[in-house]
Amino acid sequence: MNNLVGDFFRMRLFWPQSRRRLTAIALNLALAGTTAGLMFACAEPEPTPGDGASQPSTGGEGGALKLEALLPATGDLSSIGQNMPLAVQLAVDTINACGGVNGQDVTVVIEDDQTDPTAGVSAMTKLAEADQVAGVVGSFASSVSSAAVPIAVRNNIMMISPGSTSPVFTDQAKKGEFKGFWARTAPPDTYQAQALAALAKKQGFTDAATVVINNDYGVGFEKVFVESFTADGGNVTNKDNPVRYDPKAATLDTEAAQGFANSPDAVAAILYADTGSVLVQSAYRQGLMDGVTLLLTDGVYSPDFVEKVGKDANGVSLLSGAWVRYPVPMANPWKPSLPNGKMPLAVRT
Repeated sequence: MNNLVGDFFRMRLFWPQSRRRLTAIALNLALAGTTAGLMFACAEPEPTPGDGASQPSTGGEGGALKLEALLPATGDLSSIGQNMPLAVQLAVDTINACGGVNGQDVTVVIEDDQTDPTAGVSAMTKLAEADQVAGVVGSFASSVSSAAVPIAVRNNIMMISPGSTSPVFTDQAKKGEFKGFWARTAPPDTYQAQALAALAKKQGFTDAATVVINNDYGVGFEKVFVESFTADGGNVTNKDNPVRYDPKAATLDTEAAQGFANSPDAVAAILYADTGSVLVQSAYRQGLMDGVTLLLTDGVYSPDFVEKVGKDANGVSLLSGAWVRYPVPMANPWKPSLPNGKMPLAVRT
């Protein structure tokens, strides 16, 4: 467990370093892996006739490979998702520059899932049954992937998510529900939730509460955090009455009051950036944040989350003293291919 704690460190979110954009490592790995696989596919010999192998459709006309990106350009994850199509296009351009697949250019259809399961289902249905793509990069939100993956499985379309981290998918995969047509490049929240719980105990927090977005990501994270924190001797003050907020709610005042009730040492806030900023602001306005440490996750680590939450009357960020997971920068092999050497959020590593 102690090794997991190394993934976290304390930082004041209004420091200059916090303005650096989130490293979307998972998305880049998904695209890099897809690119590598397709490059190998270009070099592999075609199967000999009569070998009995079942060949999946490439989704395009005349054998051309047609892919789709189902990503959150709008909605609760738009602050980190709006640049993701740029990364997808970069991967496709790289593949085509090396000769494409089977001697033909790869094409990609971009769809906005709006960080909404209903919109994701609609887009996935169109892409599977009308556009007939061969594979999908997406979705990012666990709730959207949960809603869309049955359509992919039903149509034998490979779906690879760069950011759907809910433990729910692990259970479904073990049961064989995906039939090999779903995968992800980001690890499940099982690990991050355990690490966050270990960090809370290491810092001496005895009583902690949870407030989470009511979807697969938030609820899955919450359950593992509660299990880990209590197993290590901690007390979750709202264990029997978990606070799970509706991202479409008009106000989050009630959820903020419930989540910060009874003055816990810390609140594990599993949020998305847009709605999460509203919840934090509400907790501040109600005077609930004094003496309480926020435990945040990568779900809110977007370029503008700090700005959306805002500052107090003295110009100090409302997130001062919060703890957050911070991705470690890695070398970026794509940088030479980017305009002016600038890296859009989705391809920073």
